[in-house]
Amino acid sequence: MKKQTYTPARSITPEIEALLNKQIVMEGKSSAAYLSMASWCDTQGFEISAEFLYKHSEEERHHMLKLFRYVNAAGGHALQPEVAGIKHEFKSLREVFEQVLFHEIEVTKSINNIVDQCLQIKDFATFNFLQWYVNEQREEETLARRAVEIFDIIGEEGVGLWMIDQEVGKLEAYAARVSGKISSER
Repeated sequence: MKKQTYTPARSITPEIEALLNKQIVMEGKSSAAYLSMASWCDTQGFEISAEFLYKHSEEERHHMLKLFRYVNAAGGHALQPEVAGIKHEFKSLREVFEQVLFHEIEVTKSINNIVDQCLQIKDFATFNFLQWYVNEQREEETLARRAVEIFDIIGEEGVGLWMIDQEVGKLEAYAARVSGKISSER
């Protein structure tokens, strides 16, 4: 007698599964890129920026794993991304944070596209799941924009880069405050 195999019922379409796997790749590349940026900052003496980026590398990996688990739980198959083409050298600390901002904007566009696709096919479960990412991207973009702004506010001359590195350590509190996660009291 032939053994019967059981497969989980699919609650995710192949199209949404493919989009989520592309997002997994994007989150994996984010983690790797931020890790590389952190290492560069470490070698340049920007200790606070390095710690900020090490932490964000871990967060991006967490975002990837969250997607992984969702895809698999919905009956799909999450795929481990191959990560290549990560930049390891940067001209300046400003370039690092400009790339963070550019990258976060691209991630937001990708998440918004998946959310839009979910609405079009009435995949409300995935739409609901992705709301966490929508909110997270709002905070990530706010944080990245502020990081780039502090270069213009402080300036890079003299002790400016040192001061910028110090301010990077305050970015998460700033983003939390402006996104409403904590009260505006200091």
